[in-house]
Amino acid sequence: MQGYLSEIDIRSILQLIELGQRTGELYLESYGAHPYKYLGQGAESRSEMVGNTQSWLVFLANGRLVYAGTTDNSLGRLRDHLHRYGIDKSLPDPSTISAIAALNSLEYGTLWAMLEQHLLTPEQGRAILSHMVRETLFDLLSLRQGSFVFQLSSALSPQLMTHKVSSLVTGITQRIQTWHKLHPQIQSPDQCPLLVEVDAFRDSLSEIAYQRLYPWLDGQISLRQIARYLDRDLVTVARLLLPAIQQGYVTLVQPPDRHGSSPSGGKTWPQRLPRIVCVDDSATIRQTVERILDGQGYEATSIGNPLKALGLLFQLQPDLILCDIAMPELDGYELCAMLRHASAFRQTPMVMLTGKDGFLDRVKARMVGANDYLTKPFGPGELLALVEKYVGPGDPDRPRPDKLLADALEGDIDLDLSGVPPVR
Repeated sequence: MQGYLSEIDIRSILQLIELGQRTGELYLESYGAHPYKYLGQGAESRSEMVGNTQSWLVFLANGRLVYAGTTDNSLGRLRDHLHRYGIDKSLPDPSTISAIAALNSLEYGTLWAMLEQHLLTPEQGRAILSHMVRETLFDLLSLRQGSFVFQLSSALSPQLMTHKVSSLVTGITQRIQTWHKLHPQIQSPDQCPLLVEVDAFRDSLSEIAYQRLYPWLDGQISLRQIARYLDRDLVTVARLLLPAIQQGYVTLVQPPDRHGSSPSGGKTWPQRLPRIVCVDDSATIRQTVERILDGQGYEATSIGNPLKALGLLFQLQPDLILCDIAMPELDGYELCAMLRHASAFRQTPMVMLTGKDGFLDRVKARMVGANDYLTKPFGPGELLALVEKYVGPGDPDRPRPDKLLADALEGDIDLDLSGVPPVR
């Protein structure tokens, strides 16, 4: 089952899956922007749209919902939920998470790992998972433009709990209707409340409500994050703050820009040149990628044979892998899935290079563990925006990297990296 949200809405899609008691994965992709964000008239080029496209995966078993989340492999949402239990500093090393995390969801796999390590109780795990599912459906049921594919597959396992789809959808639809009534004072879950009149705000609430909300009203924490910290749904938090917003005691500001030098939520970029490896059987694509990235201060290496790439990547230890989908002997899906099963590559960003009309390609790429995709043909701006998103900026002023790696690959000889310091 596949199609466009302009033809069938998400509520109907989920109801069909529930009625058929289907087991599989529902992949959804928005067109251009998050449901609460407006790109504006200036965001019409492909390079601007790429950075705003969002996608989700919903896992179902026998018509019941198991888990739902975005495909960006971020742990920010889980960390927010752990904060209220005081264990947000206890997230395990992502490289130790089982293959379920890499192939399906790092967030879900990490939650399970914490349960297995007794860092979370089953009750806490169920509370977090239930909140995550409802939050994701709130976003999905608000979508009006996008594409979807439902693919039959084995059930996501292990399972902590399942949810009845019809009950969830009915309740969340009502919450969305209430949310719309908060406009225009409140427009997005990403807006951050800033307290400007402390005494007046305190007098407008009960002491308990004031004590719970006050620590978070600093203009840095979004409405959605506050809901996670307090284990309340977004609409409840928004309605509680609405009178103070209307009176001017609290103002809403746009979220702080977290995409400057650290676009991955606090990630620090390596001091050496970021190493990118492109696996593509097209010499033209390989040469283009190397030329663009080398010119912008990245260490770019390309491999034309996917079978050789499987072994060489373990030696190269790249910071980012660009991988064509359509290749002989071993296609990009198979290569990505194999790498994701290895602990060395569970956290390495992988971007699939797809054809011009490759929606199904993008779906399958997400399902085998790819972080993103880039549609061919692409320009320098699109490539560089995607590379910087995952490995940070290059440095054109630094000395050009040694070409030993590229020369060795081109000459089809074994690499001796014994003198090269390990990549961390």
